[in-house]
Amino acid sequence: MDTTLDEFGKLERSYRRRIAAAPAGFRRALAGKIDWEDRLVCVKGPRGAGKTTLFLQHIREAFPERGRALYASLDHLWFATHDLEELVEDHWTHGGTHVFLDEVHHLPDWQTRVKNLYDDFPGLHFAYTGSAMLKMDRAAGDLSRRQVVYELPGLSFREYLEFACGVRTAAVEFGRMLEGHERIAEAVCGRVKVLPAFERYLKGGYYPFFREARQGYGQRVAQMALQVLEGDYPAVEDVTPATIRKAKKMLMILADRVPQKVNFEKLCRELETDRNLGLKMLDALGRGGLLGLLSDRARSLKGLSRPDKIYLGDPNLMFALSAAPDVGTLRETFFFNQVRQVLPVNYPARGDFLVDGRWTFEVGGKGKTFEQIAGDKDGYLAVDGIEIGARHRIPLWMFGLLY
Repeated sequence: MDTTLDEFGKLERSYRRRIAAAPAGFRRALAGKIDWEDRLVCVKGPRGAGKTTLFLQHIREAFPERGRALYASLDHLWFATHDLEELVEDHWTHGGTHVFLDEVHHLPDWQTRVKNLYDDFPGLHFAYTGSAMLKMDRAAGDLSRRQVVYELPGLSFREYLEFACGVRTAAVEFGRMLEGHERIAEAVCGRVKVLPAFERYLKGGYYPFFREARQGYGQRVAQMALQVLEGDYPAVEDVTPATIRKAKKMLMILADRVPQKVNFEKLCRELETDRNLGLKMLDALGRGGLLGLLSDRARSLKGLSRPDKIYLGDPNLMFALSAAPDVGTLRETFFFNQVRQVLPVNYPARGDFLVDGRWTFEVGGKGKTFEQIAGDKDGYLAVDGIEIGARHRIPLWMFGLLY
């Protein structure tokens, strides 16, 4: 018996079981936007966002002849003693047309090897997922001319309404929402009790696994954050165990203090580290989706800079990592998390957020006034606790309809 072929068969059987077990029904909005006919597709996103499910659902729907598609998760123990390139060649020689690689950051020298696969098998289509921490290094194999990159964040509130409540509504373009939010809100509120659903989403609806985790959801979110630091971080960057320990400490310190205008020197002293390493850790936590870094300018492409304000990455992380999340911080974290998926969000001279360099927002409860942004014709309030707004006073939950 050919041992190599038998080993390939074991991996294929595992892949087919995963395809069969992928949840049916709800599909992420991004699934319909990906051009799967491109020869090289990258889907990045935070751990737990649903990248694997997106791939498995697509394979099940698009490849009734399973042999045309190969799926492999590169964190599988199989790859500790087997070669990816040999697996791909076997797939190609047996008439395969598409290769789906999951968790590509676990593949040593992944950029060079993906580039070589793309070049060596011109008849194959490749798609891969990777950690949100992934950085494309031109020196290690320039994929920029070959691939199309998509970002998959956690569930928007709009997607949560469909997944958890069966209420489907189209994503709303930001400018159109500002102009017609009253009518849009009336249409949604006529179909669901939106405020109780919004409360449930803030506590436990950002990550699609909430349906299976149930009472253990918060613990699983906390464990996921740990996996980002202990698994993704060292897989993506050359960091020492000491740096990983400091990054964990940084996350827990910030979880108790967000949002804050950063006293970065004090934070570095607490971590017993220098400014350069402190900025690198902060950047990694931001890229990994664990923190939201708000700056008064676009982030530099050439170097790292200290943000003006720091949030946890999403509201669910606040409940998982903080003993008693502050309601004001929770509101701001939601707004920042949802809006930055579709438009640039910066730290403003006045108010809480500046969206797309134009619109100023104050976020708060029912009693919030325009005092801090008085006279700003493009100033708006994002107000929690109301179903329907009026003019420049918009319900906070509506900023979850953007994607």
